[in-house]
Amino acid sequence: MQPTAILIAGPEIAAYGFPHGHPFGPDRHDAFMRELERSPCAPRLERRSARPATREEIEYFHTPAYVDRVIAASRAGHGLLDAGDTPAFPGVYEAAANVVGGTLEGLAGIFAGPVPRAFIPIAGLHHAGRDHAAGFCVFNDCGVAIEAARRRHGLARVAYVDIDAHHGDGVFYGFESDPYLAYADVHEDGRYLYPGTGDRGETGRGPAAGTKLNLPMPPGAADGEFMAAFEQVEGYLEAQRPQLILLQCGADSLAGDPITHLAYTEAAHAHAAARLRGLADRYCEGRLLAMGGGGYDRRNLARAWTRVVEALT
Repeated sequence: MQPTAILIAGPEIAAYGFPHGHPFGPDRHDAFMRELERSPCAPRLERRSARPATREEIEYFHTPAYVDRVIAASRAGHGLLDAGDTPAFPGVYEAAANVVGGTLEGLAGIFAGPVPRAFIPIAGLHHAGRDHAAGFCVFNDCGVAIEAARRRHGLARVAYVDIDAHHGDGVFYGFESDPYLAYADVHEDGRYLYPGTGDRGETGRGPAAGTKLNLPMPPGAADGEFMAAFEQVEGYLEAQRPQLILLQCGADSLAGDPITHLAYTEAAHAHAAARLRGLADRYCEGRLLAMGGGGYDRRNLARAWTRVVEALT
């Protein structure tokens, strides 16, 4: 059977999770995989393992001084990498490097062909900034992938779409002055949720002024509100005509997540993935890379991400 999408999964990325009851625990990967294996799309996936990103690759997005700090914290095996959400643990550098390497492996697979779509569940770490950790995110694999698409694959127009409940601030501010990154983010209003950013008026700075799209949603927003907002995302991307689409599909926007306040069902994620697949087919030679992102109710993330993979296949 000819594969129709690439899946990056395995113990290398499952190891990225924080201990002692942290919401981003290491069990998230397997919760998703158990649900995926029950899906009829499972036999149609080309399965690959992650690899560790090199330091040079990580520094496509991150500063050398920050990488040094993560390495030191990883060796020490304790302490905090940010103000309190992102603790160090022994081997955190290696685990985070595997997430970045897994995302890059998915990107490489898309360009190598013949399968132009890929999904990686433990990825989409969109809060990490160029010089700091934040919000459970050590290295920003999304930012590295954007830079890699440009440096390695010569793309001029990359689109990043984020439907996680939290605003993708690490990506947004990392490229806020970059007019060539098409950025669209549908998230819970920052007045009610970390990181408190992503106001509708944040549309880019300097040469990028007016090139970014932030769509904050009120607490309790459900599928109907999401799909109406996503029409704006589609119109924005139609105008941008990207050569590659990256989707951060955090499942913490589903009803019942323990740390957010939106009320989507997994149908919202299926809708977003299917609509982006159509746009990718029209403008990007099918190239679409989806990254799991957040999601702290295990049943929610398993079902939402499985629906995304089904849409990709």
